[in-house]
Amino acid sequence: MTSAAPFGPLEFQLVLLRRMADHHPELVEDARQELSASLAEMREANRRWQSMVRTPRGGRGSLRRYRAALGEPETSVRRRIGDLECDALLWPVPLWPELRFEVMTAPGGAVWNEWLVRAPGAAGPALRTVEDLTPWSCTVDEVARAFPPARPMEGSAPTRWALAVSVPGPGRQPAKPYVAEFTWGLFQRLLPG
Repeated sequence: MTSAAPFGPLEFQLVLLRRMADHHPELVEDARQELSASLAEMREANRRWQSMVRTPRGGRGSLRRYRAALGEPETSVRRRIGDLECDALLWPVPLWPELRFEVMTAPGGAVWNEWLVRAPGAAGPALRTVEDLTPWSCTVDEVARAFPPARPMEGSAPTRWALAVSVPGPGRQPAKPYVAEFTWGLFQRLLPG
């Protein structure tokens, strides 16, 4: 992959995987092989993405870079969050066919949030105990709904989120406090809270 090559869905998926490798290199390696991409191609895709993020026209908060990489969204939905209206644009992610990459934009097109969510109409996992929380099995929203009240926490890096939750143990064990960590909105690990 050269810098003159188009930056498309394959390269975007490699960018998502690059950040996830910090938590689960073995899952990332399997996914990278499924995409028939080399480690060098993953690094180059990430370098190019970071370059796009840092340019004035495609920088942080710009919807332009997502449209350039992913094309037109599969779905665009108007949402109301409190008093604010925003647009949620969703793109398919071939590596995770049951998920969509969602970009939330403010009026005027500024990006508010960008992460993986469950595809409309796709059934999410049944989340009841610690054993149900396996890497890459669920999204931020699914964990928050399964274990209320979930308290959002600052993530350890850009594209990372965390939730303080109380999750029951196997069987009838009482709930204990945990911190659920996510990368690009996809569950990575559960730490003692």
